[in-house]
Amino acid sequence: MPLPLLALAIAAFGIGTTEFVIMGLLPNVARDLGVSIPAAGMLVSGYALGVTIGAPILAIVTAKMPRKKALMSLMGVFIVGNMLCAIAPGYWVLMGARIVTAFCHGAFFGIGSVVAADLVAPNRRAQAIALMFTGLTLANVLGVPLGTALGQAAGWRATFWVVTLIGLAAAGALAVCLPKHIEMRESSILREFNVLKNPQVLIVLGISVLASASLFSVFTYITPILEDVTGFSPHAVTLVLLLFGLGLTVGSTLGGKLADWKLLRSLLTLLVSIVMVQTLFAATMHSPIPAMITIFIWGVLAFAIVPPLQMLIVNRASDAPNLASTLNQGAFNLGNATGAWLGGMAIGAGASLGTLPWVGVLMACGAFGLTLLSASLDRRARRARRASIGQAA
Repeated sequence: MPLPLLALAIAAFGIGTTEFVIMGLLPNVARDLGVSIPAAGMLVSGYALGVTIGAPILAIVTAKMPRKKALMSLMGVFIVGNMLCAIAPGYWVLMGARIVTAFCHGAFFGIGSVVAADLVAPNRRAQAIALMFTGLTLANVLGVPLGTALGQAAGWRATFWVVTLIGLAAAGALAVCLPKHIEMRESSILREFNVLKNPQVLIVLGISVLASASLFSVFTYITPILEDVTGFSPHAVTLVLLLFGLGLTVGSTLGGKLADWKLLRSLLTLLVSIVMVQTLFAATMHSPIPAMITIFIWGVLAFAIVPPLQMLIVNRASDAPNLASTLNQGAFNLGNATGAWLGGMAIGAGASLGTLPWVGVLMACGAFGLTLLSASLDRRARRARRASIGQAA
């Protein structure tokens, strides 16, 4: 892995850990702060909404900044936010700290994706993005299980202190490894917002929202599901989260290769597979071994769709890649918030934890439908171009 991509991956590791570790600590945080599990689950939604709101704001703030300076500044926000999480005296202060932390997320991955793609040959752009997102998947392999174990042993605040140290290490890696001068694509940020008039861009953002909601409507509550439905002990849950993280790592690498091969066809196949595996999980969650197998496969599929979607938005918005890539991260996290909220609403309405996979299935079906629409519009546009060329000839 080239050193600049390694630096981006380390930063992605820290961001991914702070985003996802809260799910492993959900019962601990709920008990310590005296709130219900659905209320603690809203900390996931709060973070995700922070990304969604912060993405366009930070895109504007960092638009004219050198790329390296922008990425370093965003890591500074990350470090401060995690320190506030570690010292938060109550639920609402923790919620505010999570939102502050989240503000750096969308812009960092948006700018980082474009930087990563520009560092390699054109035929390896999706794989370069996948390499950066390897940090995010490793956060689920190492950061989340180890952070969960640390939080169970020493209190959830200790986890956020360690994540703060990871942020400092990532800032150091970015300072040393990123080139001082990274080429910026000349563009007006206000002109870039015109990309939102493109229906294809809006469709991709919608796919990202629904695909992410499909995952988080279930995964936000994975710890209580594994403890109360499957029958795992808290320590065994940590191992299952590690298995899920391994699946994410495999999926991210697989998704990068598929995106460089057949972008839309791969995305459609992956979404159908997600529908099938979540349907299967509704049955296998009641038995430990089948549940573990299903969770690993689910992990592979859940992150295999990330590089294709990130590459698709960059392709659909070639005149505004930084903004579109950043907004796509906001879309992913709007999906995170929506999924966590839908899962919490279902539980609050009296539904059992065992019914949550069906919420995920509905969201994945919606994402599949939008992808079919995007592919259809793509074919129609190609036919129109061929017809135009034929008439000109």
